[in-house]
Amino acid sequence: MLKNIKESYQPSYLLYLKLIIVGIIIGFIVGAVDTVFGRGLLLIGEIRKENLYILVPFLALSGLLIVFVYQKFAGKTSKGMGLIFEVGHGVEEDIPLKLVPIVSIATWVTHLFGGSAGREGVAVQLGAAISHKFNKYFKFPNKSKIFLVIGMAAGFAGLFQTPIAALFFSLEVLTLGNLELYALLPAIVAAFTASWTSSFLGLEKFTHIVNVNLSITPVEFIKFAILGIIFGITGNLFVFLQNFFKKYASKKIKKPYYRIFIIGILLSIILLILHKRRYTGLGTNLIEKSFMTGQIYEYDWILKLILTALTLAAGFQGGEVTPLFSIGASLGTVIAIFFGLPIEFVAAAGYVSVFGSATNTLLAPIFIGGEVFGFNNLPFFVIIAVFAYLVNRKISIYSLQKNYSEEIKK
Repeated sequence: MLKNIKESYQPSYLLYLKLIIVGIIIGFIVGAVDTVFGRGLLLIGEIRKENLYILVPFLALSGLLIVFVYQKFAGKTSKGMGLIFEVGHGVEEDIPLKLVPIVSIATWVTHLFGGSAGREGVAVQLGAAISHKFNKYFKFPNKSKIFLVIGMAAGFAGLFQTPIAALFFSLEVLTLGNLELYALLPAIVAAFTASWTSSFLGLEKFTHIVNVNLSITPVEFIKFAILGIIFGITGNLFVFLQNFFKKYASKKIKKPYYRIFIIGILLSIILLILHKRRYTGLGTNLIEKSFMTGQIYEYDWILKLILTALTLAAGFQGGEVTPLFSIGASLGTVIAIFFGLPIEFVAAAGYVSVFGSATNTLLAPIFIGGEVFGFNNLPFFVIIAVFAYLVNRKISIYSLQKNYSEEIKK
């Protein structure tokens, strides 16, 4: 059965005050680190854009460098998000700080040479690694998980500047169906502090207010439900393909150096052939095209999905969330016409719901929708996100995510 804080334990007001102060400190530090990481990615994206045909052909060689660094220096930090979940579930006790430079540099290298990957997983790892070091200064039940949640909230919020969504993401992602509410106070303080810090330091937030004139009639409800199911299937398709590619590649090409090199060559060829730089990097170009009258092709979402899953399965570094945003937005743009709904609205719904389905989170995507596209759309996003969330909660991009109902049965 899951172990939470003992019911008999009641934190003192002094402890609450200390946690608020440390939440501010963690938020400030993580927000600054997120800014360095995020602005580095933006700079690298511009360099790649200007030197596409020089850099992308060397993706395979950059993969060899990544494997060398991880095998030589990373140790248990090579588990990435897996290590974060192991600490959250009490399997591991520590997150080495060397994770911060290693995962940051490896992700920069992946993006510099055109890998189709994200950034959120990296930001969450950075925040967790930094925050978790503070738990040694405190003595109270479940302190390790509390500081982990604080750091995850700060890492997500500092990079995306969506502190409410970051708060709920950190509270719900470790165990499906269970909120880590005992970390609520310091986590919300850290999330907002990190968001304010990265904004002050010049890291820009993506915002696009979507104004629609919709009402929740029975017909509209059915449309929203069907959209949610489509986006839910898409999120699960991404997880399925990523897991399939990892297992198949590991079975067929057992040595990591050979695996990342061979797949890297394949990716370089595909990325250069398919509309030049269209599917390299984060996928923010597809997001911009989805909301700013750019050209979105019917196959953009599936190609971005396949190439991102293949990039990460090969061993290149980065997160999945921003590509998931781009997959959902471009899919929404394509299918909006079949529902008679505004294109921008359906793109926004796909942006949040595909992410929610792939991560098995519900509250986080709903509030991302509010913070990015406007809270006036929240009732519509709730319906769509709920149906996307309910499609299949057995798989996730986080393989070590636990299910609360299954843990209770043990």
